[in-house]
Amino acid sequence: MNIRLICVGKIKERYLNEGIREYMKRLSRYAKVEIIEVEDEKAPEGLSSADENIVREKEAARIARHLREGSVKIILAIEGKSLSSEEFAERLRQYGLVGQSQLDFIIGGSLGLDRSITAKADLLLSFSRFTFPHQLMRLILLEQIYRAFRIINNEPYHK
Repeated sequence: MNIRLICVGKIKERYLNEGIREYMKRLSRYAKVEIIEVEDEKAPEGLSSADENIVREKEAARIARHLREGSVKIILAIEGKSLSSEEFAERLRQYGLVGQSQLDFIIGGSLGLDRSITAKADLLLSFSRFTFPHQLMRLILLEQIYRAFRIINNEPYHK
């Protein structure tokens, strides 16, 4: 499988980068995984609704440049579908079985994603109704992808 995480912003925290590197290493035996970071827009507190839309539109244009034609687009969104780890693993397995081996996961910035991006989703995926920092979601997503491959391959992993 060829998996890309297209993410708004850079990871600055060392502990997150270490965790991301660890899961990238673990995943390398199951899939080719690449992280693409697009520049985030400055979004100070107190922006008007119109200015927030402008921020999301600019970030969406940067994301759109990296979306692959024919890839499965899985967009992380709080309003998305919640899956168990087993259900998520089954989704990934099914994509592979039908020859959809290019997966693009999209993680938006601090203001979320523009509708022009969410409209392209093959799957809107929610990890929780909680709001998580988008930098932390990158690590959580990689861990869940790794867990999914362990499940698919009937390999042990902590529950």
